[in-house]
Amino acid sequence: MHPRIEDYALIGDEQTAALVGVDGSVDWLCLPRFDSAACFARLLGDEENGHWRIAPKGVDGACTRRAYRPGTLVLDTEWETREGAIRVTDLMPQRDRAPDVVRIVRGLRGRVAVRSTLRLRFDYGWVVPWMRRTDGHRVAVAGPDAVWFRSDPPVPTWGEDFSTHSEFTVGEGESVAFVLTWHPSHHPRPPLVHPYAALRASVEDWQAWSSRCRYHGPHRDAVVRSLITLKALTYVPTGGIAAALTTSLPEELGGVRNWDYRYCWLRDSTLTLGALLAAGYQEEAEAWRNWLLRAVAGDPADLQIMYGLAGERRLPEYELPWLSGYAGSQPVRIGNGAVNQLQLDVYGEVMDSFSLGRVAGMKPKPHMWSLQCALMTWLEQHWRQPDEGLWEVRGGRRQFVHSKVMVWVAADRAVRALEDYPQLRGDLDGWRKMRDEVHREVCERGYDPVRNTFTQYYGSRDLDAALLLIPRVGFLPPDDPRVVGTVDAVREELGHGGLLRRYSTEGATVDGLPGDEGAFLACSFWLADALHMTGRVREARELFDRLCRLTNDVGLLAEEYDPVAGRHLGNFPQAFSHIGLVNTALTLFGGEEAG
Repeated sequence: MHPRIEDYALIGDEQTAALVGVDGSVDWLCLPRFDSAACFARLLGDEENGHWRIAPKGVDGACTRRAYRPGTLVLDTEWETREGAIRVTDLMPQRDRAPDVVRIVRGLRGRVAVRSTLRLRFDYGWVVPWMRRTDGHRVAVAGPDAVWFRSDPPVPTWGEDFSTHSEFTVGEGESVAFVLTWHPSHHPRPPLVHPYAALRASVEDWQAWSSRCRYHGPHRDAVVRSLITLKALTYVPTGGIAAALTTSLPEELGGVRNWDYRYCWLRDSTLTLGALLAAGYQEEAEAWRNWLLRAVAGDPADLQIMYGLAGERRLPEYELPWLSGYAGSQPVRIGNGAVNQLQLDVYGEVMDSFSLGRVAGMKPKPHMWSLQCALMTWLEQHWRQPDEGLWEVRGGRRQFVHSKVMVWVAADRAVRALEDYPQLRGDLDGWRKMRDEVHREVCERGYDPVRNTFTQYYGSRDLDAALLLIPRVGFLPPDDPRVVGTVDAVREELGHGGLLRRYSTEGATVDGLPGDEGAFLACSFWLADALHMTGRVREARELFDRLCRLTNDVGLLAEEYDPVAGRHLGNFPQAFSHIGLVNTALTLFGGEEAG
C-alpha cells in the first residue's frame, strides 16, 4: 500500500527537495535539481525503486506525531514505543557546493533500538549503484552520480539486498546523525557538512526569513507555511519557482492524468508575484520577475507556457515503464508535452506581471519595455487564433474565453503603461482599439444571455472555473450582473462536495482524456475570492476556513482534493494551491487585519 499523498512532508535546500513519509521514509528525492532524475522513487513504484527509512526497530507503521519547527522547513518526527521515545529531525541545509540530506536521531525517553535502511536507486529507481567503503563512509557510484553516506558518531553498517543497513540504540539525550551527500561522480568529494551546526543554521535562517511575513490575519500559520513552501520550491540560482516537487502523482487514483510538474509555468506568474509582494518578500518577487524576463526573451512567436528551472525550452515528454506508478497510476511521465502548446493567456500573464512590478516600484531592466512591445506586436496579429487554453487540453484547440480575457489583459496593461508612464513609447491607439475589440467579442461570443454566464469557449454550454478570474483581472467589475451570474453558474455546475472542479470531465470533454479528476484547490480559492468580491463575505470566509482545514498535518496542499474519499490528489506540494491560499487570505483579510 502506498502512503496517502497527504502523508508526506517536504524538506529542501531551494535547489531540490525530498518527501518524507509519516513512516519515516524518504520516498522521493531528485538530485541535484528538482527536475533531475530521482535516487529515491518509491513514491512512484515500490521499495525496490529507492527509499531511506529511519524508525524504531520493528515498527512498520506511522509515527506518533510530527511537525515542522515553527517558521522553518526542519521536520521533527517522533515515535513512542514500549521501550521509550525518539525524535528524527530531517533537513536539507542551505547548499554550499553539494546537496546534503541530514537526519538526526535523538533519544527522548528510555532506550530505543533504531534501524536505518538506505536503498539508493539512481535514474528514477532503475540503476543499482556500486557500493564501497572509504574513510568511514559508504560511497555509492553509478554513471554520473555519486553519494557519500556517513554517521556521527559512527554506527555499524552492513550491505544486504543491495541496500545499506544500520542498527543502533539511543538513550535519553543521546543522538546519532546521518548525512547523505551527492556530487557528480567525476568530481572529488565535497567538504563535509557538520550535521548539528547545519541544524542550528537552518532553524535560524528559516525563522529569520519567515518572520518577515507582513500578514497577521486569520490562519496566519497556514499563510506562513504556504510562503515557506513557495520558497522551498524556488530554484534559488535562477529565481524560477517549480509548480510542484513531483511528477505523475495522479489526478485520479489508477488513472492516466499523471503529469510532470517540476517546471516553471507562466500562468502562475502574476499570482505568484502578487503573493510575494503583498506578503513582504520583495527580493524573492524580483528574482521571480527577473527569471520571467530571461525566460520569455527572444522571438515572441516562440513564447512557451512553461520553461525549465533556468529557462530551458526543451522539456520532451516520455514514460518510465519500470515504475508501476503511485497506487498503480500509469504512465509515469518525465517532461511535459504541453510545452509546445499555444496558450494565448500567457501573453496576458506576462504583461500583467511586468505591470504589477512597475506599480510595486521594481527597478526596470534594460530592454524590458521593448520586449513587451514585441509581445504586443505579435499578439495583435494572432489573438484571434484558437488555442489549447489555460488547462493545457489535449483534445484540440478552441476559442477559450479565459484566453481571450487574458489577451484583453495584455492590451489593457500595455495601454495603462503608456498612460501612466509618459516616457514609454508604443502604439497607444492600436492597443486601445485591440483592447476594445477583444472586450466586445468576448461579451458577444463568450457569454450566454439565457443562462447569464460566460462559457468555457465560444458557442459552448460548458463552464470553466477560470471564468472566476474575470473580475480579478478587471475585465468587468464585480457587481456586473454577468459576473455575478457567472460566479453562481460556475459554483452550481462545477461544484464538487463544496469545492470546485476546473471544468466538467463528463462525456466528451475538451481535454481529450479518459477518466475523472478531483476538485482543483486553486479554483476553490478563486471561488472564495469571487464570493468576496461579489459581496458574499461570510460565504467566502467559510469556504476559506474549509480550504485551510484541508491542509495536511504539516500544512501542505496537493493540486487537487477528493471530497468523497477525503484524499489529496495530484502533484504535491503544489505551488498553485499555496499561492491561492496566500492570495485569498490577503483578499479576505489583508485590508483589516494584516500589518
